[in-house]
Amino acid sequence: MIERVCVFCGSSDKVSPAYVQVAVDMGRAIARRGLSLVYGGGGTGLMGALADGALAEGGHVIGVLPRLFDSPALRHAGLAELRLVDSMHERKAMMVEISHAFVALPGGFGTLEELFEVLTWAQIGLHQRPVGLLNAQAYFAPLLEWMEHAAAEGFIYPEHRSLYVSANEPDALLDRLNGFERPEGLERWMTRTEVDR
Repeated sequence: MIERVCVFCGSSDKVSPAYVQVAVDMGRAIARRGLSLVYGGGGTGLMGALADGALAEGGHVIGVLPRLFDSPALRHAGLAELRLVDSMHERKAMMVEISHAFVALPGGFGTLEELFEVLTWAQIGLHQRPVGLLNAQAYFAPLLEWMEHAAAEGFIYPEHRSLYVSANEPDALLDRLNGFERPEGLERWMTRTEVDR
């Protein structure tokens, strides 16, 4: 059962207002469903807009922020719950530990690194929670196409393609996460015999 949704997204302020609105809408959608938002604790870019959207709907927001970024210019000033950690690794570990589902909004290197870490952990069985990409403004279209290409070339097993879902708008994505069923046989590649090779 999903109670807390972890969202990864960009912190840059130099993006199109359309992306900022997507983050606001995601935060609002999470809060309207009575879910808690877990995110990186920042107050800039999509991160800040995401938290603002959830807070505007009376939602519960948990920020997980490395002490490195704990400054008035970077942290979100309106969070009732801000957990400070000592490193980026601890931040990710805590976010994964306390969340029931994961969503990637548009973002850069950090967002993709977080997304692929939770996908990799799902692939090797470290968690069984759903992962989703909000493909707003077709932002993730090239990445989703690459994932299909990697699968076609044999770098991603067919069953691992079912580890993530995508949608173009927040409520549709949350519906897909809520209906997620972990595919069977995900650990096949870890237990294959010499004959399989």
